[in-house]
Amino acid sequence: MATEHILHMKGGVGETSYVNNSSLQKKVIMQVRTILEENMTFIMSNKSVKGSWKIADLGCSSGLNTLLSVSNIMNIIHKINMKLSNGKPVFQIYLNDVFENDFNTIFKALPDFYQQEREKNVGECFISATPGNFYGRLFPNNYIDFFHSSYSLHWLSQTPKKLIKNGEPLNKGNIYISKTSPPSVYEAYFKQFEKDFNYFLKSRFEELAFDGMMALTFIGRESHDKIISPQGVLGLVLNEMVQEGLVEENKLDMFNFPTYHPTEEEVRQVIEAEGSFTLQIIKTFKMGWDANLEKDNVNYVVDRKMRGEFISKCHRAVFEPLLITGFGENIMDALFSRFAKLLTQLIELETLEFTNIVLFLTKDS
Repeated sequence: MATEHILHMKGGVGETSYVNNSSLQKKVIMQVRTILEENMTFIMSNKSVKGSWKIADLGCSSGLNTLLSVSNIMNIIHKINMKLSNGKPVFQIYLNDVFENDFNTIFKALPDFYQQEREKNVGECFISATPGNFYGRLFPNNYIDFFHSSYSLHWLSQTPKKLIKNGEPLNKGNIYISKTSPPSVYEAYFKQFEKDFNYFLKSRFEELAFDGMMALTFIGRESHDKIISPQGVLGLVLNEMVQEGLVEENKLDMFNFPTYHPTEEEVRQVIEAEGSFTLQIIKTFKMGWDANLEKDNVNYVVDRKMRGEFISKCHRAVFEPLLITGFGENIMDALFSRFAKLLTQLIELETLEFTNIVLFLTKDS
């Protein structure tokens, strides 16, 4: 199943929209900011002065997080320029995501964003959208100065084809890699990630300016991790619904999530084999599935039920459009209600957290 036209976060500004359920992604962006500043300061201090910057955010989605990323990058560049006694640059920003992405929600926020950035006085800024699949070309040769992507590259271009053999599903009863998945399922997922990430790197190499930089953040895993993921927990819920006759068993057996959470070593392996970039830094950090469950930055009592519901809402905003294609819209309320209840139980038994991988790469000449 190709994802180019169906993989997008839940649009709009409703209760279950991505706009209102992406605080985890926001917290990741803020945590990565220090890594960005450290590496950009080091690289830019040894580069020629730029009067203008072309910056692309890949996988921008429909919320305001992409504008937070843009603001962070602009402020870092401005800060470095002031240290180097350079003038204010002009920023041309390109927001990229698949064709079905809700770009309108971002556009409506631009007037306020432009006003805020003018008050900071970091330089002129012009923003436009570049819809398309980042597992392929998006820009002319040697065009972009800085690529940024947060929480997008663990999504694959398609479900691995080798999960079906002679018309039979190899990952029966699962919608992602689980403890019951055979080794061939792992291999199919990694091969698809390897192919996609390799194509991504080749495309960005052609599009980056000769001294271009790239910062990427995505969900990974540790090699010794227990196999537990939000997709896997959803698979348990769907199995329960199959037993109750609410979901067709064949639909469950044939559906597989087009995501892959690589290890740090797997990421290094693909970058080194492709050979176009110098890996300046690779870091990992953990983040709970319910990270950023707070109110006005003030600690307050959070029980298991609230944590489960919070995690369920966050993942519904991300997964629902894709799950609708496999199981229909009618079961979504029941599916995510059950998901929240199961999470409430798991919180007592498991440490529910993501391993995040952060990369900073420069283009080899």
